[in-house]
Amino acid sequence: MALRIKEIETPTGLARAHIERVPNARGTVVVSHGAGGGIEASDLAALRVLTADGWNYVRVEQPWRVAGRKVATPPKTLDAAWLPIIAALTTGRGKLGHPLIVGGRSAGARVACRTAVEVGADAVLALSFPLSGAGKSDKARAPELRVVLEAGIPIAVVQGSSDPMGRPQEFADEFGDALPVYPCKGAHSFGAQPDDVVAAVRDWLGRAFPTK
Repeated sequence: MALRIKEIETPTGLARAHIERVPNARGTVVVSHGAGGGIEASDLAALRVLTADGWNYVRVEQPWRVAGRKVATPPKTLDAAWLPIIAALTTGRGKLGHPLIVGGRSAGARVACRTAVEVGADAVLALSFPLSGAGKSDKARAPELRVVLEAGIPIAVVQGSSDPMGRPQEFADEFGDALPVYPCKGAHSFGAQPDDVVAAVRDWLGRAFPTK
């Protein structure tokens, strides 16, 4: 399958979308990376197999990363860039179809949650959601997940069992049964071969969007 790279202008600089499109797609999954890494992260790379299940799969390099910076810019700037990125992918000639699942890992998951309603997302995939920052409590982050739940948008959290920024039990304590959480091996970065992450995402997508 051919990989197409689309450059997208945003208010904070140039973004780059790595698009893998399939014929007669079931929908589109768009993900972005964390605050200190890129689209080569093991989980984002492994999830490219979703194309075998009939999903368009897009990994987005955020503007700060394209510009060569080592650390992400503030959350408001990430959101400001994400909105035109999704618009560019889902409108106009060659637009990618719905259902639209937006997501990402760590900071990318937070962006997807904060903007899910505005971009018209049909679901949100949160990989390694940092419920707390570097081992410290941060009550501002739980509402980012809650706004998705309150909007009635399907969401799943795929979390490392030993993630210091939020273990699966911490999500259960905060949200009860309202938030589906899939525990996987490893910490915040999962493992080098995150097969269980792929299995979790496939399971959730199959439940949320069953084939007809």
